[in-house]
Amino acid sequence: MALKSTIYKAELQIADMDRHYYADHALTIARHPSETDERMMVRLVAFALSAGERLEFCKGLSDTDEPDLWQKDLTGAIETWIEVGQPDERRIAKASARAGEVIVIAYGGRTSDVWWQGLRGKIERFGNVRVLSLAEGVGDALARLAQRSMRLQVTVQEGSAWISSAEADPVAMEWEVLKAGKAR
Repeated sequence: MALKSTIYKAELQIADMDRHYYADHALTIARHPSETDERMMVRLVAFALSAGERLEFCKGLSDTDEPDLWQKDLTGAIETWIEVGQPDERRIAKASARAGEVIVIAYGGRTSDVWWQGLRGKIERFGNVRVLSLAEGVGDALARLAQRSMRLQVTVQEGSAWISSAEADPVAMEWEVLKAGKAR
C-alpha cells in the first residue's frame, strides 16, 4: 500500500515591502511521504518570496512535469516556474523553455555548493533562470517551524526576509544569488 501525503495547514501573513505586496494566505500543503520538513518549509518560503494571487503549489515530487510552484496567466501560460532543491540541467532547460521566469531555490549547504559547481556552466545560457542558495542552517531552522497547523508571518525588506511564529524565534532567511535571471 502506497503511503499518502501528510496535510499541513498554514496561515501565512506576508508583508513584502520590496514588492509592495501585503496579503494573507490560507495554504494547504501536501507533504509527500519522501519529503522532509526542511524541504516542505523551503517550498513555503518560496511561496512567500514570490507570492501573488495566482501562485500555487503543484504536484512537485509526485509529477515530473510540474514544478514545486507555478504561476500561470489567465490564458494558462506559465509565467513563473519555481523549483526547490537541486534540479538537474534537463529539468531547468525544460522549465526555461516553458516559463517566462524560472526560480531555483537550493538549500543544503555544502551539497548545494557541489551541485552548483557542476551545473553553473551548463545553465548560463538560460537568461530567464534565477538561482538562489539558502545560507547554511536556514533550512534546519525552517524545519523547526513546521507544525501540522501553522500561523506564520513573513517580512521582506531591502532584500532581506524573516519568518516567524508565536511558538518559535524568528528565522532570518539569508540567501546568495548564484545566478541572476530576467523574466522573458
